[in-house]
Amino acid sequence: MIDSACTGGLARPEGSAGRIRRAGSAHWLAVGAAVASAIVLAGCERTETVQRGFRGSGMYQFYAPATLAKAADINQIPEPEPVDPPDPEAPALNEVFSNVQVLNDLTVLEFSRLMQALSTWVAPEQGCDYCHNPDQLESDEKYTKVVARRMLQMTRDINSKWKSHVGDTGVTCYTCHRGQPVPSGIWFANSGPRVSSPALGYKASQNVANVHNNGMTSLPYDPLSMYLSGGDEIRVQSNTVLRNGNERRIKDAEGSYALMMYMSNSLGVNCTYCHSTRALARWEESSPQRATAWHGIRMVRYLNNNYLTPLASVFPDYRLGPEGDGPKVGCETCHKGSFKPLLGVSMLGDYPELAGPMGERPAAHPPAAPPAPQASVAPAVKGR
Repeated sequence: MIDSACTGGLARPEGSAGRIRRAGSAHWLAVGAAVASAIVLAGCERTETVQRGFRGSGMYQFYAPATLAKAADINQIPEPEPVDPPDPEAPALNEVFSNVQVLNDLTVLEFSRLMQALSTWVAPEQGCDYCHNPDQLESDEKYTKVVARRMLQMTRDINSKWKSHVGDTGVTCYTCHRGQPVPSGIWFANSGPRVSSPALGYKASQNVANVHNNGMTSLPYDPLSMYLSGGDEIRVQSNTVLRNGNERRIKDAEGSYALMMYMSNSLGVNCTYCHSTRALARWEESSPQRATAWHGIRMVRYLNNNYLTPLASVFPDYRLGPEGDGPKVGCETCHKGSFKPLLGVSMLGDYPELAGPMGERPAAHPPAAPPAPQASVAPAVKGR
């Protein structure tokens, strides 16, 4: 018996038993099933697919237009600060500002413009006072200024040394902060729930509900400490037939998959963005994005170990995690659910100061080029 409410009343029960009329029953069943499917699908979000690999390999990406539309605001970039023409009469930077340790290769105009942009990107409400003592700008008394100095060094380091991941698009402070003093997507070490008895409460570092960094799965709940600050090997499959002391265990694959779940959610993509479904491990059948992600994992690990983790002693206690460690970065910190941060729009062209130390600038009024020498013309000779 088919409920008429599910089929839009197309198939009506007959008699006390509610049997479907025999005449044309197959037709009414087909129509009813189609209508029921339409009703169910109407409540689902429409998705679009893009084929990213060879036909038959299952390398499809699924996109939800409504989800992308909801994230449009967070991917908007602010208008660039106006650029003043070079002023050859302007004083040197160290004659105007003191204790400039990172951006001392800039001119006064470049430095002031970038500082104004930083206040918009990081602390639009607090402004310059977020990092500076307004009565003594050169003071390092606020921890935020010490952190910002290291973050400027880190940004230049990324843009100059990690093109294997960021390419020519690069990053700026806005890539992570998006108008917030503390960027979203930071993370801390997670040692798991506290238990009274290790023997009774042993969870093998997994099987804990509602853990964001492993994609809300039962997989290990701290893959970021394992792979994005620690040096654990991410590979799953062994290079040899029999396991030896240097090879990974099958159990270790769960940590690798937890990291992959985190990366998938951070970029808003499925596994086939990088991998072929028929051979996940084969590089020759993977997309170019897999190589970009490989460098990205190592870039994030480098940033955490060389910039973020050493800053733990600078942060106040309320900025530290439950284990006493400082905030660290991951894929989500920049991507925020998009396959490319800011959907691939580059801000580095407007702020070349963040690409690395600035070289010589063109003069404000370049000297006029000397006139080109006139070509000598041989006198005409009669009779020729």
